[in-house]
Amino acid sequence: MREKLNFLRNKKIALTHDFLSYLGGAERVTKEIAVIFPNTPIYTLFAEKKMAKIFPRNPLQTSFLQTLIKFLPRKWLLPLYPTATESLDFREFDMVISSTSAFTKGIIVKPKTLHISYCHTPTRYLWDCKEEYLNRLSPEKTGPAKKFLAHLLLNYLRIWDQEAAERPDFFLANSKYTAQRIDKYYHRKAKVIYPPVDTNRFSLSEKKGDYFLIVSRLSPYKKIDIVVEAFNRLGWPLRIVGTGEEEKKLRQKARPNIEFLGFVKDKDLPEIYAGCRAFIFPGEDDFGLTMVEAMAAGKPVLAYRKGGALEIVEEGKTGLFFDTPNPEILIDGLRRLKEKEKNFKKEYIREKALLFSRESFRFNFINAVFEAFQENER
Repeated sequence: MREKLNFLRNKKIALTHDFLSYLGGAERVTKEIAVIFPNTPIYTLFAEKKMAKIFPRNPLQTSFLQTLIKFLPRKWLLPLYPTATESLDFREFDMVISSTSAFTKGIIVKPKTLHISYCHTPTRYLWDCKEEYLNRLSPEKTGPAKKFLAHLLLNYLRIWDQEAAERPDFFLANSKYTAQRIDKYYHRKAKVIYPPVDTNRFSLSEKKGDYFLIVSRLSPYKKIDIVVEAFNRLGWPLRIVGTGEEEKKLRQKARPNIEFLGFVKDKDLPEIYAGCRAFIFPGEDDFGLTMVEAMAAGKPVLAYRKGGALEIVEEGKTGLFFDTPNPEILIDGLRRLKEKEKNFKKEYIREKALLFSRESFRFNFINAVFEAFQENER
C-alpha cells in the first residue's frame, strides 16, 4: 500500500469539489481525500473563508463565482455554474479527483489527464427530485412565470449534467444505491467505495439512554417532519441535532418532549450519541453517515427501508426498518424497536460500524485510484 501511495503522490494531482460552504458529509469525504494527498490544490466554484481552516494544507482555488457571490444570491448564479465549472484550469495536472454531487464531474481536462469522479449522488434536483423541487416553488410565492423559467433552467442544467457525466474516465460511488442511480441516469458504471467515518471518536458506554436521537440537516427530503409528528403523539423524549431551512417550521410544530439542539460541534457529538436510546433515520439517502456514527457508539438504528440504509443496517441485529415514511408506520417501528431493545448487542453494532472506518476508506480509495491510473496508462 505504501508503494502505491508513493507512486500516486509523485504525480501532479488536483482535487475539486462543487462548493465549500460548510462541513457536511460530502465535504468530509473531500477532507479525507485531502489527507491522502496533502498539499494538493482543491478547486471549487466558491468557498467560505472558514473552510480554509478545514483544509489547512490544501490551497483553495475558486472560480469567477467567488467574486459574484459577494453581491448576488446563490440561486441567481445557478445558470452560470456550468460555465464556472468548465473555466477551472487543470492543464498542468496528471490526475484530477472530483468529489461531487452536482457540477465538478463536468470539469474539462487534457486528453492524457486522468479524471476520477467520486460521486455522492447524481444531482437530485435535476433527476429524481426535480418535480419535488419545482413544487416547492409555489405560484403564490414565486408566480407562474418564474416557475416556468425555473422549469426551463432545470431542463437546460439536466442536459448539461448528462453531458458532464460522460467526461470522467472512472466513477466511484459512495454506496451501491448511488452506483445504481449513476447507471440509471448517466449510463455509467461505478465502483463502490463507502465514505469514511471517524469511528474512533465514538466508544461504547454503560450509560442507559433515555431519549431518541436524530442528527441531520433539516431539509424537506430528510423527512424530519414525520418524526416530529410521531413523537408529538407518543410523548417520548426526542433530541434533534442540526439546522436547516425546515428548522423554524419543525420547532413551531414540536411539543415540549422534543428538544432542538441546533448546531453541535463535532467534539460534543459523541456524548450525545452515548446518551441516546436509539437513532432514527427517516429519509431516503445515498449513504447515511450519521447511522454509522450512532452504530459506532453501539446504538441501534431505526431507518426507512430505502437507499443507503439497506447497506448499513442489519435488520434485527443493528437495528430495524420501517416501510412507509408516515407517522403511523414510524410509530409502529418505534414500538417494535422498544420491544426488541434487549436483542441488540452494542459490541456487535459497533463491530459492524467499523466496516466504514476512515482506515477502510483510505485502503479502498488508494487501491481504486492506483488501479484506475494503471488502466489509464495502458
